[in-house]
Amino acid sequence: MNNQRFVKPNVSNTYSVVVPAAGIGKRMSKNIAKQYLKISGKCIIEHTLERLLSHPKINRIVVALAEHDQYFRRLAIANNPQINTVIGGGERSDSVLAGLKALTNDFANDRTDEENNTSHNWVLVHDAARPCVTHADIDALIEFCQSNCSGNDSAGAILATPVRDTMKRCSSSQQISHTEERENLWHAQTPQMFKLTQLTQALTQGLRDNAPITDEASAMEHVGINSFVVSGREDNIKITRPSDLNLAAFILTQQKEEACV
Repeated sequence: MNNQRFVKPNVSNTYSVVVPAAGIGKRMSKNIAKQYLKISGKCIIEHTLERLLSHPKINRIVVALAEHDQYFRRLAIANNPQINTVIGGGERSDSVLAGLKALTNDFANDRTDEENNTSHNWVLVHDAARPCVTHADIDALIEFCQSNCSGNDSAGAILATPVRDTMKRCSSSQQISHTEERENLWHAQTPQMFKLTQLTQALTQGLRDNAPITDEASAMEHVGINSFVVSGREDNIKITRPSDLNLAAFILTQQKEEACV
């Protein structure tokens, strides 16, 4: 994996992102990890990383890869000095934790960074298979956390969209048992933004307890810290099924035409 040091950014109050990319995406029914499938001429993960790196407040990204990943290093973006890689794990939480530890070590070793740069206290985590996130949504998330989550005991926030469909609770045989009340239900998205130390501790505790950690907010819940939601765009989809590939390509094209990246 790439052990290069990050290039020191020229902009203060910039943020770091961890991108877990060690999964294989079983629902895609492909022989290659879904992040390396192509849409509009580029791999999904290339679109995602380019979208993140083009944001003026993001200066470094840690990508957590499978131990024997042979694809990422072949991508041109892998040589970007603002990107570092670490070996991820079998679960998302393992990969995110590996990325957080890499960031912690980098900050500790780089004494040239501005000591008062409070952005180093924060980290964003974003799915490799969400290439359609907009800069406006990232801005909204960062601004919310800075304005509402500055206390020592404050949680962070996640992008999310309110549930609009009727939600059914079913048995294992897919028989409907009852209808869930959708009021106050939200679809969780990424990025999810938390304080680096808090999230590291929460994920460590969750893994130690063998808790069902499905995203960073659930890790915070496990240790008794409730996060906030920031309403995001519904086109910030996660590519999980083959039909999502064409939809993501369409969204990327529309966003480019509308200049809403």
